[in-house]
Amino acid sequence: MIRMTRGQSKRIAWIAAAVIIVVAVTILLGSRRNLQPQHYVQLVIDGVRGGSIYALMALGFVVVYSVTGIINFAQGEFVMLGAMICLSVYGLALPLPPGLKLTVSIIVGVLLTTLIGIVVERAAIYPARRSPTVTLIIITIGATITLRAGALLIWGADPYALPAFSTLALEDRVFRFGDPGRGITLQAQSLWIWGTLIVVLVLLYLFMERTMMGKALRACAVNRRAAQLMGISPSRMSLLSFAIAAALGAIGGIVLGPVTRPIYDMGLMLGLRGFVAAIMGGLVSIPGAVAGGLILGVVENVAAGVTDPTFKSVVSFIILIVILLVRPQGIGGGAGMEEV
Repeated sequence: MIRMTRGQSKRIAWIAAAVIIVVAVTILLGSRRNLQPQHYVQLVIDGVRGGSIYALMALGFVVVYSVTGIINFAQGEFVMLGAMICLSVYGLALPLPPGLKLTVSIIVGVLLTTLIGIVVERAAIYPARRSPTVTLIIITIGATITLRAGALLIWGADPYALPAFSTLALEDRVFRFGDPGRGITLQAQSLWIWGTLIVVLVLLYLFMERTMMGKALRACAVNRRAAQLMGISPSRMSLLSFAIAAALGAIGGIVLGPVTRPIYDMGLMLGLRGFVAAIMGGLVSIPGAVAGGLILGVVENVAAGVTDPTFKSVVSFIILIVILLVRPQGIGGGAGMEEV
């Protein structure tokens, strides 16, 4: 039988009270907008879709921070680059069927973005590896500005369109459940997003648990100095972490592309939301990052639904402030990559 201390009991009571208050306020605000139960379900479904993208970005933050101690603010630009490179390759006059052409575009988008992540680490982070952490974080901000400016020069300021994976057209397949006009709708691309997150988590687990490179990465995340004494190169692990983070960002941007309109500056707000999700998860916990991303997506979408859509951008920062004030270690509770 598990016994809880008085402090743990009090913390659980406070959390339960906060949840009850939030739910009550949500229902009150929703009633003023005449929201019905199916509307809340729709908001949650759409929130989980966005939260899955936040989770992929948060994973990139966690991998880099766990290994290097750096908060990589260029993570959002990897999301943008994945989507923009993919749609650029898809727009080429390749003599391929549409399905195979999209597959090639996705592969090229992920590979080139991963290569860009490697270049960022070798060109910007590695030369300054002995600098203070704050300096390295500022370098990632500089990399963010550089990548965004380069994207503006290459693709311009106009939004683009990436075809849906299911129809290979701009119009996606939509599933409807319940009575027309009162039921639940589900875009087929949402299934692709959820499936991608699951596949990524499985592959990440297998990589961390079943490969020597993955175990070396986890060892470096636990204790970089001890890992170095055991013959593991922190420099190589830093390079690997940036490559993984870039690939995760590119995958997130590509599967999100058909849902939104990819544009050169899309990485700014997405990157900030991914950072908030990582903070919610404790910044070193992969399960916490996934949970943080999903919770953030649902909370901000429901909040925007019961208030005003323009409020959506504010919710992430309110959650960030609350987490830092109430529980700085995040919902992951300090569980790191070694527990993946």
